[in-house]
Amino acid sequence: WFSRVGTPQSGGTKVFALAGKIRRTGLVEVPMGTTLRHVVEEIGGGTADGKAIKAVQTGGPAGGCIPAEFLDTPVDYDTLAKLGSIMGSGGMIVLDEDDCMVDVAKFFMEFIQDESCGKCTPCREGTKRMLEILERITSGKALPDDIERLERLGRLVKRTSLCGLGRAAPNPVLSTLQYYRGEYEAHVHEGRCPARKCRALVHYEISAEKCVGCTMCAKNCPVSCITGSRKEVHVIDQSLCIKCGRCFEVCRFNAVLKG
Repeated sequence: WFSRVGTPQSGGTKVFALAGKIRRTGLVEVPMGTTLRHVVEEIGGGTADGKAIKAVQTGGPAGGCIPAEFLDTPVDYDTLAKLGSIMGSGGMIVLDEDDCMVDVAKFFMEFIQDESCGKCTPCREGTKRMLEILERITSGKALPDDIERLERLGRLVKRTSLCGLGRAAPNPVLSTLQYYRGEYEAHVHEGRCPARKCRALVHYEISAEKCVGCTMCAKNCPVSCITGSRKEVHVIDQSLCIKCGRCFEVCRFNAVLKG
């Protein structure tokens, strides 16, 4: 009876841990072959604040990121593998338009690198080198060929590691490189984070047209890098700014621009 539920290739049901930018989190059990859209939008209720879904990361830390354009994909072992992800432990994390996919890849690689048992060189050293490259990219210190080096290293680790962890470890990186390569290129070649998530690549400035000189930003700046008298346009000293975003948060006139 159980095997007749689901699809011919993947019978039965599957329990997913639904989390991330989702209205209703928790454990959900659905028949194999249920679409990602049904799980995320019908069961999960969509994103918590109504923002657009950007991707769904499945399979736990070693799973891949599936773009929103594939939400109508039926979830089973074969289809997830074709999209560059895995069923894995049943994790399903929803990401929205505010998430930086490079930063997401780094987050999962930090966990994977720490979990490597160290028995085989490809996983032990490869994941560490991959994490170092991701850290350079997100901190604005990337080398011109870091994207190609990261991709080549990921494929090497996937092909030569001894166990399942090592073979799946590059999935978060390779899947984001496949579907969101433009974000990597913006980080490396343009020195900017399209999602404005990576602090080192975020730039704050004050609009002369919108600033009313209320001094709220200057009062809340932890490093006193904002100058200007009351009722005058304020200016941020970029050489002193630590990019904490406090000025952006407290400005009531939307005069602080984040880019």
